[in-house]
This record gives sequence, structure tokens and C-alpha cells, in this order.
Amino acid sequence: MLLALAAGVPQQASATDTLPWKDPSNALVVDAYELNTIDWESLLSDKRIAAFISKASDGLPETFDCSGDHGGDTVAHCRTMWRKYSVSRELFQTRRLVARAAGLLWGSYHLARPGNPIDQANHFLDYAAPKDDEMMILDIEGIDPQKFMSLEDAQIFAGHIRARTGRYPVLYTNHNTARYIAAYRNDYPVLARLPIWYARYKPEVKGVFPMGNWDNYLLWQFSSGSNCGKRRCPYRVPGTLTDIDVNVAPMDKPELAKIWAQGNLLPAREPDPPLILAKIEMMPREAPVVCVASSGPPPLAFDPVVTSSVPRREANARGYRDF
Repeated sequence: MLLALAAGVPQQASATDTLPWKDPSNALVVDAYELNTIDWESLLSDKRIAAFISKASDGLPETFDCSGDHGGDTVAHCRTMWRKYSVSRELFQTRRLVARAAGLLWGSYHLARPGNPIDQANHFLDYAAPKDDEMMILDIEGIDPQKFMSLEDAQIFAGHIRARTGRYPVLYTNHNTARYIAAYRNDYPVLARLPIWYARYKPEVKGVFPMGNWDNYLLWQFSSGSNCGKRRCPYRVPGTLTDIDVNVAPMDKPELAKIWAQGNLLPAREPDPPLILAKIEMMPREAPVVCVASSGPPPLAFDPVVTSSVPRREANARGYRDF
């Protein structure tokens, strides 16, 4: 948590800071999960839409073993969950076929949960089976490791994706989490250099960028069910309801296509000299919170590939599986 930030030099507003979706030259991207309804014929009538991103995997892979103990669930419920998973995966594959056939760029994301990050990375790759021209995204919703994947494990996830595919994923996160990662970018040298898909439901982001290693957002999720209703909505996508997520890129469709699936890390920067802060270490809920001063970690290595944050012997003891 940031306790104090020295005031920086005010940033001059750019065309990407305020209502960039109003600029018809900026490409739009729709993202959806399995419960969003879509009329594809209507959606494709909006020629500003350049890409479609779909939710793929969620946390650890399910076993769906309906024999023995089900943790209080019945056999019927176990089978229902398996059918839901099967239908969701079939929908994912169908949407990809439709979107790509229509000429849209395609991307998929993994919703990161607590638990073994290598198993989650393998789950994502098995589920999404990403092609070389498709974007891969790691969705980090917050920094509470009791609810979401820890930032340390997120580095392992990203590194394992890189080891298996040759490309890093994009990082999707909100403003508070992005600011935390940027402030401690030497502690999280991979996460802090992933291109950022930035979620913030405001009309402008003046003064937010540059932030850490991020000169600008790759995508900005500016509209969702939280700020779009029947009476007012930042942008209405034809063929969808008000719960659809809409994103803008600070570039046109041809430029977005060039960088869509590149999978590289951003250049590293040294921490900002005027940054003054204290760091709250994430502890188990029952343990007291301890405040410690942030210390300077060693310099960044070029293009690091993180596959484990612990020695291999300890990683094996903890059950982390590689490939």
C-alpha cells in the first residue's frame, strides 16, 4: 500500500487521456465471458470493433471426479458443474471461430485465483490453445492473495507462459493494482514490464501515465456493467446488453493488428527518485499486518523468464509441476 507519494511534474493531457473512444480513428475491443449474450450479426455491423477477447480458464483446473466425497455436493451437482464447464468451453471455441472468420483479432484471458500458478498456466494453455497471432492475458483483479493470485505467483504464471509459448501475456488489472506494481516494479520485474490492459471506468485518465514502466495503456477498459445502463453509457455495442465490457486502444486498427500478439516485455526503468513510500506485506488474515520500509532490490536482468520464485527442490516439495 502506498502511504505517501511525492508530487510529480504535471502531465500535459493527450488525445488518449480524455474520452478517446470518441475519436473514430481509435480501435475498439470487446471482451466477454460466458454469460454475456451476443448477437454477432449486429455486433459486426460496428466497423470500429477490431478485436474480441474472451474469458478462457478460471483458476485451477477442475477434476470433476464425481465419485467419492464431493465436499458436501451431490453427484448430480458434480455432473451439472461438469456440463457447465463443457458448455462454456464449447462456447469459447465457437466464439473464436465466428470472430476470426469475421476478420476480428482474437484474445483470451485467464482469471487468476489463489493456487499453484504453473498448474493455472497449463490450464490456460490447455483451455485456450492460443494461436501465434492471438493475444494472451493474465487477469489480476487485486493484491489480496486470499482472493486472487499473489503477485509473486503471477510472475511464475507469466514466466511459464513465456517458457511454453515464447511470448509473455498482457497484464489486465485495475488502477490500484497497477499503481502498486509500478511502485514496486523492482520487486515484480516481469509483471511491471508486461503491456497493460488498464481497467478504469472514468471519462479521463489525466496524469496516470506514464506510470512505472508503462508509458501508456495498450488497452483501456472504459465501459462495463458498472457504468453503463439503459439511460447512460459511454459506448453502446450493437448486439450486446449493458453488461458488455468495451475497451479502446490508443491507435487505429492497422496499428493495433501489428502489435496485437507480439508478447515482448517493455523496457525497464529505474524507480522514480522522488518516490517515498512504505510497503505493507501481505500476511494471512489471522496474522498482524507488518509495515516495513521498501528496500532496493538488485538491478533487473534483461528479459527475465521467471519459472519459479523458490529453489527447484522446494518447488518440487510444494507440488509445483513444470509443463
